[in-house]
Formats: sequence, C-alpha cells, structure tokens
Amino acid sequence: MIASIEILGLLAGGLTTASFVPQVYKTYKSKSADSLSLTMYAVFFVGIILWLIYGIYVNSIAMMVTNSITAVLSLMLIYFKLRFK
Repeated sequence: MIASIEILGLLAGGLTTASFVPQVYKTYKSKSADSLSLTMYAVFFVGIILWLIYGIYVNSIAMMVTNSITAVLSLMLIYFKLRFK
C-alpha cells in the first residue's frame, strides 16, 4: 500500500510534470523553439536526473515516476530546441 505522503508526492509531482505538457505540445505544433532557453533546459534536465537518482535511493515511487516523466518531457524540449534552429 502506498503511504499517504507518497500520494501527496504523486499529486505534487503529477501537477508539476503536467505543466510541461502544454509547452511540449506548443513547441511541437509550431515547430519553433525560439523562446526556449537551451541552457535553462539543459541545467533543469541534469537536476531532474539527480532528483530521479535521489528518488531511487530513498525508494520514493512518487519521485521515481514523476521525475522520469519530467526528464523525458524536458529532453523533448531540448531536442526541439536543437532541431528547430
């Protein structure tokens, strides 16, 4: 059974992860990433990977799931930034 604090973590992580979906969709549809900062997303991606490693270390399902998804979404934005130059 998932502890109450993990449910809170899943909710918080789910909301913050979901906030990336509109940006990924907009960038994909417009084929423009001019307004995105490559440096910001590269640093953010590294931070998310470190949070994922931390989540694995402390065995937090919320951190593992949400940071995995956020890593993919931020990597997509990095790809779009490089692709749509």
